[in-house]
Amino acid sequence: MAAQRAARTNNEADQPSSPVLHFGSDKPLRLDAGTVLSPFQVAYQTYGTLNDARSNAILVCHALTGDQHVANTNPVTGKPGWWEVLIGPGKIIDTSRFFVICANVVGGCLGSTGPASTNPATGRPYGLDLPIITIRDMVRAQLMLVDHFGIEKLFCVLGGSMGGMQVLQWAASYPERVFSALPIATGARHSSQNIAFHEVGRQAVMADPDWHGGKYLDFGRRPGKGLAVARMAAHITYLSEAALHRKFGRNLQDREALTFGFDADFQIESYLRHQGMTFVDRFDANSYLYLTRAMDYFDLAADHGGRLADAFAGTRTRFCLVSFTSDWLFPTGESRSIVHALNAAGASVSFVEIETDRGHDAFLLDEPELFAAINGFIASAARARGLAL
Repeated sequence: MAAQRAARTNNEADQPSSPVLHFGSDKPLRLDAGTVLSPFQVAYQTYGTLNDARSNAILVCHALTGDQHVANTNPVTGKPGWWEVLIGPGKIIDTSRFFVICANVVGGCLGSTGPASTNPATGRPYGLDLPIITIRDMVRAQLMLVDHFGIEKLFCVLGGSMGGMQVLQWAASYPERVFSALPIATGARHSSQNIAFHEVGRQAVMADPDWHGGKYLDFGRRPGKGLAVARMAAHITYLSEAALHRKFGRNLQDREALTFGFDADFQIESYLRHQGMTFVDRFDANSYLYLTRAMDYFDLAADHGGRLADAFAGTRTRFCLVSFTSDWLFPTGESRSIVHALNAAGASVSFVEIETDRGHDAFLLDEPELFAAINGFIASAARARGLAL
């Protein structure tokens, strides 16, 4: 079963199960690295119907290990979409009212051009020959997709974590194209602690003997052990100590006593090993390197002389920021600094800090307060936009 999922992941890199938009040499993607990516492709999913005025479009931006399958069955795992709890007919983001777009980011591994994609110059996977991708590059590619649909202004752009970074970049780079923005559990730049955790993960991948300098697909191999360790380390940062204690404590895993060895004596050990193994089956190791690097490089204030408020100067976009009390990956202080910058820029902004012990991953879970905040913001923005309720 694991081998079958891995094979499906490899197939999705070039021939995704979702719609794909191809951009030829006449439409290159200009990258922050100083080069261009051409040709390239963007894989995406849409839900609902675009209205005649093209004013009801919502762009959902996915997080580090997410993909375009936000509200449909994932073709690799067979599991429901990662935000089906929020998006669908009659749900908070009602696809009977809104046209929802979600694209696999450039640098990803489920159909948009990434390191597992075939390099047309060589006929082999890009590997590390793919230029470094930034959050701004991802947004540039998304803009080209939005233009393809003839959408002049998105009703809303929303996302959490790395998705929230994309939301902020959209609002800073293309304020005239974004009516409302909903960044969740994110920051305007990656902290040194977050960069440190990512570096541990990258080194785990690159230390795996099956990595082969990033050319593992040429050898028919995958650095599965290294990527699993990277996922295990990262997954700890998505949770909170309180949530871990509540769910696992120091409970033993399928045994009465300690084994005095290095098997998974504790439930938390077994859980992390499971997380690592299942992740390897659905995600490309080089994509993990590229996307973590994109997050590390993100620093919105640095692009504006160190003044975050200048990133939003003159904006007319409506903002709502959401943070979680137990999120230590992107603590509430990160959101507050963005709110202060938006206030300094004279922007329309609201802010909600949600009390929960579920940590960073709370934005992906069934959190009633989160849903209430999103629902209230979307409804208010829809009235202001003139969209019928």
